Amino acid sequence: MPIAFITGVTGQDGSYLTELLLAKGYHVHGLVRRASMFNRSRIEHLRSDPGIYNKSLFLHYADLSDATTLRRLLLRIKPNELYHFAGQSHVGLSFEIPESTVQDAALSCLTLLEICRDLPNPIRFYHAATSEVFGATEEAPQKESTPMRPISPYGCAKAFATQICRVYREAYGIPVCSGIAYNHESIRRGENFVTHKIAKGAIQASRGAGLPLRLGNLAATRDWGYAPEYVEGMWKMLQLKSPRDLILATGKECSVRDFSKAAYAAAGVTLAFEGQGVKEVGRNVKTGSVLIQVDSVFFRPLEPHRLVGDASQAKQSIGWEAKTCAQELAGRLVRELQAIPS
Repeated sequence: MPIAFITGVTGQDGSYLTELLLAKGYHVHGLVRRASMFNRSRIEHLRSDPGIYNKSLFLHYADLSDATTLRRLLLRIKPNELYHFAGQSHVGLSFEIPESTVQDAALSCLTLLEICRDLPNPIRFYHAATSEVFGATEEAPQKESTPMRPISPYGCAKAFATQICRVYREAYGIPVCSGIAYNHESIRRGENFVTHKIAKGAIQASRGAGLPLRLGNLAATRDWGYAPEYVEGMWKMLQLKSPRDLILATGKECSVRDFSKAAYAAAGVTLAFEGQGVKEVGRNVKTGSVLIQVDSVFFRPLEPHRLVGDASQAKQSIGWEAKTCAQELAGRLVRELQAIPS
């Protein structure tokens, strides 16, 4: 029976991957950050199932900076696969807490690689990279060979981690790969991420409640996909005989403005935008009321250029391709959030 070890098991990707691996017959060991209060809501349905918890799903409590405990866990568990998801992943927040972001996203990956290097049996290692490593690139869409030009502390940390994974793969033969995953969302995404904010704002607007939603740069574009599809690609990457870095993306870009229109439409509200830059507003077509306002406080110090990925290598080598585009994702988020009992 295959054994997987997942850091960040309580996050969006960690929770979906856990469900996928359990369905495939894995034993899953998840790492949970030590804290006085635990946020395990995304996996609570699994943890509360006596047929799963402590039978095929096991949780361990440690910090990424605690190399000794991590080493002991991996020596005892002897996993076949390691998926490294844990760490601060909010790009805007990384400008406010750059040191802890780099500790989480860069140095923790190096720590795990060093531990894997010393283990008697090799572990197939997946590192969760990001489109933010490309940052200010002039090439669109981006390919695996596109030069990295990150423009945020988070992007810089992930670029380091991606490059150090390649070095350890080539220098020490560690079967490690980086999945360069473009933005992928779901209702399990944190509420401070823009897609979740927009979907909730659309639902509140449809109910005639709440103040106008405050957003940043509405012209910013992203390549948004659906998270459960992406974790399947991550698993498939580790099944390759020789793991390699691959891009996971839809290949289609969508602006924050168009994503908002799709989400509000799914909630039964038609938006029209007017103005430019920080004065831009989105109005309800029927009532004329302001539903979205641009606030410069949400603008990043540096905005990435066109981040849109070419996932043709993933389709060719692991048979993976995204099925859900951004507009479909927006409607899906609204419908799934509406279905949650209040």
